[in-house]
Formats: sequence, C-alpha cells, structure tokens
Amino acid sequence: MFVDTTLRDGHQSLIATRMSTQDMLPALEAMDQMGFHSMEIWGGATFDVAVRFLNEDPWQRLRLIRERIKNTKLQMLLRGQNLVGYRHYPDDVVKLFVEKAVENGLDIIRVFDALNDERNLVTAMETAKKMKAHVQGAISYTTSPVHTLEYYKSFARKLVDLGADSICIKDMAGLLTPPDAYKLVSTLKEDLPVPIEIHSHCTSGLAIATYQAAIEASVDLIDTALSPFAMGTSQPPFEPFYYTLNRQGVLPEIDWEALNFLTNHFESVRKKYSSYDVKMVTIEPRILYAQVPGGMYSNMIKQLKEQNMIHKLKDVLEEIPRVRKELGYPPLVTPTSQIVGVQAILNVMSKERYSKTTNEVKNYVKGLYGRPPAPIDPDLMEKILQGEKAIDVRPADVLPPEVHNLREEAGLLAENDEDLLIFAVLGEVGRKFLLEKYVRRIGLDAGFVEEIDEAVYPI
Repeated sequence: MFVDTTLRDGHQSLIATRMSTQDMLPALEAMDQMGFHSMEIWGGATFDVAVRFLNEDPWQRLRLIRERIKNTKLQMLLRGQNLVGYRHYPDDVVKLFVEKAVENGLDIIRVFDALNDERNLVTAMETAKKMKAHVQGAISYTTSPVHTLEYYKSFARKLVDLGADSICIKDMAGLLTPPDAYKLVSTLKEDLPVPIEIHSHCTSGLAIATYQAAIEASVDLIDTALSPFAMGTSQPPFEPFYYTLNRQGVLPEIDWEALNFLTNHFESVRKKYSSYDVKMVTIEPRILYAQVPGGMYSNMIKQLKEQNMIHKLKDVLEEIPRVRKELGYPPLVTPTSQIVGVQAILNVMSKERYSKTTNEVKNYVKGLYGRPPAPIDPDLMEKILQGEKAIDVRPADVLPPEVHNLREEAGLLAENDEDLLIFAVLGEVGRKFLLEKYVRRIGLDAGFVEEIDEAVYPI
C-alpha cells in the first residue's frame, strides 16, 4: 500500500537533497520493519547532489542501502532519456546506466518523461525489462487545455504497451484535486490491467484529500514520507494514513516503538540541514496557478535568496505560467521545471522578456528534449531559433554513441562502469569527483596529479 519517499523525494523537496548516506544508515533496519511495499531511495536529484555537494559516491550509497534492506523493495526515479541529469543522453549511455542501477540493487525503476513523450522512455524501459526489473511508467501530471482525462488515459495505455508493470500518477506540483484524482484513478483502474500508484506533494494543500479520494477509487499504492520529511513541499505523512487504515481493519498493527525511533532520528537529521530547509509553515496557494513542484520551489527560494531577489518571488511565480504557455504547456518536472523556472527568473530580471535566454530553452524549442504537449508560440520560436529548423524525430536519434569516447576520456579515473557513468552524467563535476577518488586510491597529491594530466588520461 505504501511507498516511502523519505530517503529520496522527502529530503529532495524539503532540504534540497542534502541528507547524507551516514544520516540514512542508522534508520534502515527500522524502516525495513515498516512493511512498505517499497522505498524510493535513489535517482531524481540524489545522484547529482551526492557528487556535487556531499562528495559521496551515489553508487556506494545504493549498495550500502541494499546491504541493509532485506525485506523491502528498493526503487529509483529515472528521468527517461535524461537519466538523472539535465540533458538527453545517447542510447548506449542509457542502457549502461539502467543495467548498472539494477545490478547494484534496485528492484523497481519508475521512469518518466517531462513532456510525456513516450519516445524518450523506450530505451530505458526496454533495458529495465531485459534486466528483470519492475518497470513503473509514470504520467507527469499537470493541468492545461490539452491535459484532459482522455490525454492521460491515452498516454497510460502507451506506457502499458511499452511494457510498464505498473503506472504512477506523478503529481509533482500538487495540482491534482480530489474529484479529478477519483476520476483519473477510476478510469485507469477500469482501462488498464496493471496496478496504479499516486504520488503528490502537499505544496498547494490538496494532496492529503487527493490521496483519500484515490484510496476510495481503489488506488493500489500511495507515496508517503515519514512525518519529519513530510508535508510542506513533500509528500503526505505516512503515519496518519497507516493509523486510519489500521483502525479500519485494512492493515495490521505496526511497531510503533520502531516508528517512534524513526521519527526522532529524522527530526534530528532535518535540524542539521536548517540552512537548506524550505521552512514552509503553511500551504502556498499560488502554486495552483504557478504549478511549481516541491523540489523546484525549495531550490528556487534558495536561488532567489542567493541573488538577493527573494522580494521578486511573487513576480517569478506569476511569470512561470506565462512562460509555460508559450513553451507549449510542458509539465513542470526536471528538466522542464528548471528550463521554465530559470527563464521566468531571467524574464523578471530583464527589461524585455526573452532578451536573455538559456541554451536549455533554445534546445527545448529546437525539439532536443522531445515533443511539447502543445505547439510552441510561433513568434517566440522564431525569436529564439532565428531561422534554425527544429527537429521532428526522437531526440536520441540525433545523438551519437558516447560510451567508447567517454572511456578514453576518463582514462584511469574510471575504475569501473559506475565511475564512468558519474563522468557521463555529470561531466566536469563528475571528473573532479573521480580525480579526488583516484588520488585517494593511489595516495598522491591532487595538485601533482593535475600537473601530470597525460598520465591520468593515457593516449
């Protein structure tokens, strides 16, 4: 019934993904006793943040958790052809990443595409199926004139046809209302032969009532977080839902002593990261029109504070839906949330909207991220592309293979395929991390290794 998100989306939404592996390890044995269907512990922003900010190997985190979790399935969030990065990767990189993710201990891979472009899911889903993993196809939920019940029903059917073992309604901004949740879950349950799961965020205040409506519509699974990492921009809390279902006789008694230990542990963990905490003490109703997901909101707050622009938050939240409409109503989830969010900030900062655009916006308009749900505003398209032609094929079809060249470029820094994938996904950030790891392994000074670069990258 329950998928726990504490160790992935819970802290990604509330403390900018800063929870370290060492903070997780003491809780794992007790979490394994909670009877969760699965635990989401990897993917999303955790791969990047582990390397970029925590100086941790994300593959080692996965292995350490797998060693300690004996009874509960482990799952990750995969951004389709974007993997856990912010661009499309060639098919050979996607295949290698999915293979290694399963080999290192994952049971379930939840795969989504920010644009609901099924072409961006094919390679990841086919590879996961070959690796005997459970493949969960996710619908990126949003609202717009084109995102109708029929739209979602049709897309869910495409996911099942591609081999999805279950379907997740991924409501990343907390926009799904209780009546719409009931209708959507009921429709998918009636139309599809696979389990249906719901994932939402409390940002707008709808999620708890939405979950209850989904339960009444016979949803199979709900995503919750342990209470210290629930609410705010995160998921609804596990405890009251379990308590209610237990009182109804649906679920057995839980080990409340173990649950109390987990609550105390994660309360202490969250306090450690107060400087990153979104500190959301009430709901944010403006999300209902800005459509900002939990993780995007917490990171946007941090970025605006760093630029001394927090007073512009209202303007940015009003600009986001304008940008989103002009770009063809993309659901706001990584990477489109970053693409739209950064462009909205630039538009607010600039005297003229779109006088400054990012490379990501240009690539999006060129079709390099996939097919938008609706046509892009033609005037904006002309302004950005300036005569260049957009592609109309699967984005990965225009990408040459990278694995062979990456092996040569990484050289001795990549001790194994997992290291190679850190470099492949994170580029220079990954290279610096691997260099430090290499230095520790051979016992040399990092500055000295930089000086003998050719020795590290043999020709």
